[in-house]
Amino acid sequence: MGSGPDCFAVGNRCKQLIIGIIGGIGSGKSTVAREFGKLGCAVIDADEIAHELLEHKPVKERVIALFGEGVLDHSGRIDRGKLAKVVFSDAAKLSEIDGLLHPLVLERVEDLIRKYRRQEQVKAIVLDVPLLVEAGWARRCDRLVFVDCRAEIRAERAKRLGFLDEKEIKIRENFQISLDKKARLADNMVNNNSDLSALVRQIADVFSNIISNR
Repeated sequence: MGSGPDCFAVGNRCKQLIIGIIGGIGSGKSTVAREFGKLGCAVIDADEIAHELLEHKPVKERVIALFGEGVLDHSGRIDRGKLAKVVFSDAAKLSEIDGLLHPLVLERVEDLIRKYRRQEQVKAIVLDVPLLVEAGWARRCDRLVFVDCRAEIRAERAKRLGFLDEKEIKIRENFQISLDKKARLADNMVNNNSDLSALVRQIADVFSNIISNR
């Protein structure tokens, strides 16, 4: 369960709850986050923030200094796929990139939380953070929603999107907290082994439960 406070008084209303989405690679966490967005939540995409940061000159120069020009594409921009293969092959390198990017991403996330909490139409704030538990950001959440999805389906989705193959998924997940432990940490769970319409219905039910039990 998230350990953040359920409700903070702001005038005559409460600050929006922060909902963290957790689950395995290819489970559909971003899809779940987007559906929460359609229900009136503000979605903070940490992966998108990290992508933007890699375009900033000081960050880019630091990445090149750490990992060499082999992580660049033909246009001289950082190739996220190449960078991922480098850092997920070595725990020390993964720690280096985390040490560089995580503080910057977290700073931006906190800025966005403050921004959205000034917007009364925002019903809740959803964190779509790839390594939310591993980075210690689960403590920032009031509720954690686990996206349950079978390994073979996750692998097929990742392959279909040209994202990762099954071997690469296993390599990355070796650096992560087990899915069983993440599931135990969750306050709510959605099953993403079927079609989108079934997932959407579950998300609506979970969101209703979260809001009514805040």
